[in-house]
Amino acid sequence: MRSLITKIYINCVIPTLWIAMLFACVAAPAYAQTTSTADHAKFKELQKTFKTGPEVTSACIKCHTEAAKQLHKTKHWTWEFLNPDNKQRLGKRNVLNNFCITPQSNFAHCAKCHAGYGWVDANYDFTVQENVDCLVCHDNTGTYRKAGDNGGLPKETVDLKYVAQNVGKTSRDSCGACHFYGGGGNGVKHGDMDTSLAVPDLELDVHMDALV
Repeated sequence: MRSLITKIYINCVIPTLWIAMLFACVAAPAYAQTTSTADHAKFKELQKTFKTGPEVTSACIKCHTEAAKQLHKTKHWTWEFLNPDNKQRLGKRNVLNNFCITPQSNFAHCAKCHAGYGWVDANYDFTVQENVDCLVCHDNTGTYRKAGDNGGLPKETVDLKYVAQNVGKTSRDSCGACHFYGGGGNGVKHGDMDTSLAVPDLELDVHMDALV
């Protein structure tokens, strides 16, 4: 009798448990939903009216002391890449590309998609921490907009205090504000990137459908 029970356990119960565990893993989201541990609307540094984007950044880096310096080391900031083999400086800042050609003739407009403020010519100072645009990546209100002709400064209609008090994790919408609209319109520059990828279904994109 004990032998029969053992066989049933091995041949039926254990496989059933494995199948149940497998379906549980497949059905579960890749990452658990989380909420912020901080309410930026309560921060003293953000309890004022901001006139410019750099003023917001100045407030941000009082707490996030290393954030701007960390961004300064990325290609999002430099628009540049040093070829390790021949030391040639590449990146959109230096070479021609097959769509927008080069930003060098129109930095004031192209910098609308730069994660910084005030890049209008070759004299731009990449070392200034206050030149970093924190809001373009961390806005969670959906109201933040950069102007198109002043080196990436915010539009005058943006309520900087409201946006600064409602920052959070980056999202597809914040990334897509530049990457979906590159070249001046939705899906214009990148044929495989547009607003349909914000919340796609499985048939459109099997990977991007896995929202968390």
